[in-house]
Amino acid sequence: MRTFHLTWLAFFVAFFGWFGVAPLMPLIRDDLGLSKAEVFNTIIASVAITIVARIAIGWVLDRVGPRRTYTALLIAGSIPVMLVGLSQNYETFLLFRLAIGVIGASFVITQYHTSVMFAPNVVGTANATSAGWGNLGGGVTQLVMPLVLSAILLVGISETLGWRLAMVVPGAVLFVMGFVYYRFTQDAPEGDFKQLRAEGRLGAKATRGSFLHAARDPRVWALFLVYGACFGIELTVNNVAALYFHDRFELSLVLAGAIASLFGLMNIFARTLGGFFGDRCGIRWGLRGRVWFLGAVLLVEGLALILFSRMGVIYLAIPTLILFSLFVQMSEGATFSVVPFVNKKALGAVAG
Repeated sequence: MRTFHLTWLAFFVAFFGWFGVAPLMPLIRDDLGLSKAEVFNTIIASVAITIVARIAIGWVLDRVGPRRTYTALLIAGSIPVMLVGLSQNYETFLLFRLAIGVIGASFVITQYHTSVMFAPNVVGTANATSAGWGNLGGGVTQLVMPLVLSAILLVGISETLGWRLAMVVPGAVLFVMGFVYYRFTQDAPEGDFKQLRAEGRLGAKATRGSFLHAARDPRVWALFLVYGACFGIELTVNNVAALYFHDRFELSLVLAGAIASLFGLMNIFARTLGGFFGDRCGIRWGLRGRVWFLGAVLLVEGLALILFSRMGVIYLAIPTLILFSLFVQMSEGATFSVVPFVNKKALGAVAG
């Protein structure tokens, strides 16, 4: 259980750092003189790079194991987070957001680690809970980062310097978490991958060709599209929610961040619900039951998004945002109640 809790906590910290700039974007936009198109480009960059990063991480995981992979990603990812404050224009800010987006590959490690740690009858719930509690970082950062900035401004520091200093906080947390993860986790219930291979209990070449094998499976590409329709939506909302509420409803930075945080905070239970009911459907109807449940929650997610987009009053926008978030997170949990059963010999590649 120690590995489970450290896995979701590492993912929480990764999300906190990944989206640390999101609630500060109204201020950053004005400071760097970014146009609407340039803001959109930086958002796309921070998400798009994760596609490549996750595929690469999946390949590495099958060979190196989650412990060393997560440690390296957390420590390396902390550097652009702490240094993003050095941005002076659109181009440098875009490059920093691109580098920060690599942290998004942390999700693959989280799902891989919990998948190898738990039995099939509860793996969906375990995956959904670890990812959900980790995704919670995307909500907490919307709430905390404006407060961190406010604390910095209270000592007389200007807004221009304030947002830059504020980003050092999530970067430092990422850096420390990297060492904690290495010290207190292990790759699998039986021990570390390196040790297991040395003892002949884990084949050194068992994963050769696993990525190509996974890439040839049409079920993997179906899950790719499905997950883009739920987790991709969450990443987009995390990036733009505070800016949306700030501009559309003319709210303060702190209040816009607080409302935006509600979307991510639903992860505390909603994603687990998706994994839990996915497991229940799987126990009763097998893999087909898991897939049918996933399709149902995706449908409701789409309807909730349409409803939210029609809201022009803040008092209606908030509850519909929460409803929309509920089914987004449940769809994600339901997806990863299916993933462990697609190709167990190439789990890292499939998850990636």
